[in-house]
Amino acid sequence: MSITYKDEAGIAAMRLAGRLASEVLDYLTPFIQPGITTLEIDRLAAEYMKKQGTVSATVGYQPPGYPPYPGHLCTSVNHVVCHGIPNEKPLKKGDIVNIDVTVIKDGWYGDTSRMFLVGGEAAASIQAKRLCQVTYESMWKGILMVKPGVRLGDIGHAIQTYAEGHGYSVVREFCGHGIGQKFHEEPQVLHYGKPGTMEVLKPGMTFTIEPMINAGRREIKEQGDGWTIVTRDRSLSAQWEHTVLVTESGFEVLTMSDGYPGLPAFVPASAIGAA
Repeated sequence: MSITYKDEAGIAAMRLAGRLASEVLDYLTPFIQPGITTLEIDRLAAEYMKKQGTVSATVGYQPPGYPPYPGHLCTSVNHVVCHGIPNEKPLKKGDIVNIDVTVIKDGWYGDTSRMFLVGGEAAASIQAKRLCQVTYESMWKGILMVKPGVRLGDIGHAIQTYAEGHGYSVVREFCGHGIGQKFHEEPQVLHYGKPGTMEVLKPGMTFTIEPMINAGRREIKEQGDGWTIVTRDRSLSAQWEHTVLVTESGFEVLTMSDGYPGLPAFVPASAIGAA
């Protein structure tokens, strides 16, 4: 599979799909409170997608060797790294949860995720808040590297250096990916690496940057459901995700919306492109 480069029509379609994916998370935000189940969050998301005219890319998704994924989104709580299946267990005050949404609009995919502190900042431990913040900042450190001529290894190196510099570890078994009229395209976007390695970025490329950062060791394991990935040492894990376009002069973040959380202090507002 080769890298696809999007033309103006494709970019416009991806802007729309990306914004709609982010708006699902905007809609869900006030519901993420102690006592709600991730299955209820999934139901709310499915209803909202229907209203906005999108469909979930994850429900029924079945790569080779996997069972069909049952949820309209992924809900990864505490030590779950990724692909947590929505279930009937209520969220508790102090939990952290990643909600990962991918929608399809007119054949184009928008993919984004955010971390949520259940019960708000006052309920979260210092460790949990710091992990979520550093993971968010790590994603943005990677995004800020994006421009033509840069290599994918430069992005991974920026993320790895920042996360490990704060005492955390980077999950290596999962990575970002190209995206467009397919859920997963080339290239693979590693969240670790060496500067000057891997593919050169060119205008029209679209891919996700979605680091998974662990409070403990980087080793992971798969649960018996065929999907859920957890930290081997049961330490907390966090993830944030954006879909990004390589422009002629830099980047544009395609998964922004009115309710998106504030940017890190080191990211100028002008840097996020015409979201």
